Amino acid sequence: MNPDDFDHDSHMRRAFELAREAADRGDRPFGSVLVRDDAVVLTDSNRVVTENDIRRHPELHLAYRACRKLESDDRAETVMYTSTEPCPMCAGGMVRAGFDRVVYSVDGDEIAEFTGSSPSVRSATILDGITAVVGPVLNEEGRRIHEEYDWSGTHD
Repeated sequence: MNPDDFDHDSHMRRAFELAREAADRGDRPFGSVLVRDDAVVLTDSNRVVTENDIRRHPELHLAYRACRKLESDDRAETVMYTSTEPCPMCAGGMVRAGFDRVVYSVDGDEIAEFTGSSPSVRSATILDGITAVVGPVLNEEGRRIHEEYDWSGTHD
């Protein structure tokens, strides 16, 4: 199945649900899903605070899990939907995963408005020639999650 024909809105809204779950749990509001043949195969949300692990960004953890569970040919037909554009660390991990594409809602420059720090390099630069980077999708809904989150508090 061609990823252009996937139900992008539905998959992105599932990533939003995961981002809200993360925030409700005490983590930053980020969530991601992996989709193959228009069906969700793996999900994750940010767990940096609750797992006390700086690597527990959903994009990086899904890339890790996908490399363990899916063959490279299957990963090449997989799309990651993520509430926010992957940071440089996550994009670096996604290089190894080799997904078809990553679709995000809120881009790195926009998240900088909320967090006060912008990425040193954008994910499209890191993933160039490996994984297409597409976005923003449902940007207003994605931004609303960050507007509702208390970025002024201490959230490591």
